Amino acid sequence: MVQVRKHHSFGAIGELDLESWLRHIQTLANLDGGALVTLRRAAELSSDAEQRAIAAENIWAEGASSYLTGLEMAEILADLQVDGDALCAAVLYRAVREKRLPIKAVEEEFGKPVAKLIRGVLRMAAIRSRSADTDAESARGAVEEHSENIRRMLVALVDDVRVALVKLAERTCAIRAAKNADPVKRRRVAREVADVYAPLAHRLGIGHIKWELEDLSFRYLEPEDYMRIARLLDEKRLDRQKYIDQVLELLRGELGRADIEGDVYGRAKHIYSIWRKMRRKSIGFSQVYDIRAVRILVPTVRDCYAVLGIVHNLWRNIPNEFDDYIASPKENGYRSLHTAVIGPERKVLEVQIRTFAMHEEAEYGVCAHWRYKGTDKDSQGQDGYEQKISWLRQVLDWHEEVGGNPLQDDLQSSEVDTRIYVFTPEGHVVDLPSGATPLDFAYKIHTEIGHRCRGAKVDGRIVPLNHELQTANQVEILTSKREAPSRDWLSPGMGYITTSRARAKIIHWFKQQARDQNIADGRAILDGEFKQLALIDFDFAALAAKLNMHSLDDLYAAVGAGDIGVGQVLNAAQRMVKVDKAEPVPSLTASVARSDGQADVYIDGVGNLMTHIARCCNPVPGDEIMGYITLGRGVSIHRKDCANMLRMQSEEHERVLQVEWAKKPRELYAVEIMIEAYDRHGLLRDITAMLDSQRINITAMQTRSNKHKHTVDMVLTAEIHNFEELSRVLHRINQLPNVASAQRRVLH
Repeated sequence: MVQVRKHHSFGAIGELDLESWLRHIQTLANLDGGALVTLRRAAELSSDAEQRAIAAENIWAEGASSYLTGLEMAEILADLQVDGDALCAAVLYRAVREKRLPIKAVEEEFGKPVAKLIRGVLRMAAIRSRSADTDAESARGAVEEHSENIRRMLVALVDDVRVALVKLAERTCAIRAAKNADPVKRRRVAREVADVYAPLAHRLGIGHIKWELEDLSFRYLEPEDYMRIARLLDEKRLDRQKYIDQVLELLRGELGRADIEGDVYGRAKHIYSIWRKMRRKSIGFSQVYDIRAVRILVPTVRDCYAVLGIVHNLWRNIPNEFDDYIASPKENGYRSLHTAVIGPERKVLEVQIRTFAMHEEAEYGVCAHWRYKGTDKDSQGQDGYEQKISWLRQVLDWHEEVGGNPLQDDLQSSEVDTRIYVFTPEGHVVDLPSGATPLDFAYKIHTEIGHRCRGAKVDGRIVPLNHELQTANQVEILTSKREAPSRDWLSPGMGYITTSRARAKIIHWFKQQARDQNIADGRAILDGEFKQLALIDFDFAALAAKLNMHSLDDLYAAVGAGDIGVGQVLNAAQRMVKVDKAEPVPSLTASVARSDGQADVYIDGVGNLMTHIARCCNPVPGDEIMGYITLGRGVSIHRKDCANMLRMQSEEHERVLQVEWAKKPRELYAVEIMIEAYDRHGLLRDITAMLDSQRINITAMQTRSNKHKHTVDMVLTAEIHNFEELSRVLHRINQLPNVASAQRRVLH
């Protein structure tokens, strides 16, 4: 469980010893003499304001001291290494909020920066959890007022991330003090913290505050579950600590023998995370692997993986319980290696391995990279600090898009790692899903910009409209004077759009056009598509009936308007014909029986070779795997991080195969693709690279060059699943530079 309160230094008569407290804060925050003098003035001003309020019998309803709360907030922030202005704002905030101290007096005494921080934190008071505001937002006017409050709060966040830190400290004090509040208020504060502020701490990467907020809010929202898990943890606390001490002694000895300097200690157990894991995996308390847990801190990333090898050599690791967050960090930048092993006495043990720098970032997040305005003029790109606050900027745009409470929705979303952040020419941040294109960007900016889009520049360079954007790209849209979306934009195979918003806007535009034009466009689209696929004399009337259309014109109109995608039509056509009336090509998968007697699994990439699961690491579906060609026993399948496989890769790499799990044997068809192109350097490389990116296997290839005409004809034999996949591949090839045409050739 987390430590929920730090102890102040009190004098003999029970009053706070301010000088002792100031020395403590100076040590924590590394303040210089001038900043310490200013902080003392702020504390004295807050104390005087409280004494005047007491004298006027204007004590805060709950009886809490705004002065002591301010000092507690400053102590939390000092641990995060914030600057003197933020500490002063924390000390004075409650006095201003409770109207014991005018904000103008703060500005006159401490300057505009401190007053601006306090105003920003006051704006953040507009945030409430959705459940807490349900009744209040029943009327339309209340919804609009709430939305405007959120907008003002977001503007404050964008202006200075220290505002969020001060508010986090204030809510941490509030949830700590909630145990003395009435049950209704205690639950309201806990719900607000759970819905908004614990996730905010997570997004900013401030781990130790996140854990405390989660545990305390869980304690008040689900008291029975909290106490049940707390009792289970307490029952065998001494035995567990003795066990951990033995493990720590063993690990320290192993690190010493490997000449690795590191810290090894037991990891704190957080009740909320245990409960959440039990709920998510539908398991009991005894099956939670991090009840017994240790953390190892080492100097370098190389040491992290070396220690991982030591741990796995000491104890057998548990399948599906290894996570490499160094190679693939979490959405908030968290990096570490997590593994679960069968430790001494055959008890499950979780081990976390990270560098000292990673640990600082995991505990202090955005504050570990602290850089103030004016100090980063020569920096290039986004460092960890800027990446962590970029999502604060882009939620302004989401607010316009989805309404409601976008901050709460985004805080609790687990999909941020699938999003990218790009810039407008003016430097505004726009968030898009991973894989988004300039067209998606254009429609995100404004529907009219999307309709008028004719080209795009990324980082000053003209790119195709289906170019895949990356985080930190600067995107400029080139437009024409009139709206004229292209129907090609709706083709999945051409990859122009990935967002449902852009697709819906384009479809809506075409719906407004004349039916006759839609019919003509739909006919042209399908004729071109089926000709490219070499589907000659196809029965379109029967195809329309299969798609529940009253007539062929209805089918053409639906395709032309975008109501039915070309992919749907191709899927229906696939069910009406057999590709080339040929037998499927042999499966790329081999079946291997599980040693535990369960159903067979399939391994992609080994054909019909004999296959067996290696006993040294016993991989299961979901693990990353590799194959090793044995002498007489076919291919043995190992986990990718198996020590034996790592050794064989270095010593006998020619016998190592790239393989992967497959859900079932794949039904593939051999298709010949004819390509006509103007010859150039790198053409064949570009074609094969594109096919590889689409996971298309090439079984044969013929090329014939004409030196006089500078042309080249190619015939590729590829293995495909269906018409839709073939259509996508043909479109991608046709988009490559110098390719004149690519279409399917009928096999005879």
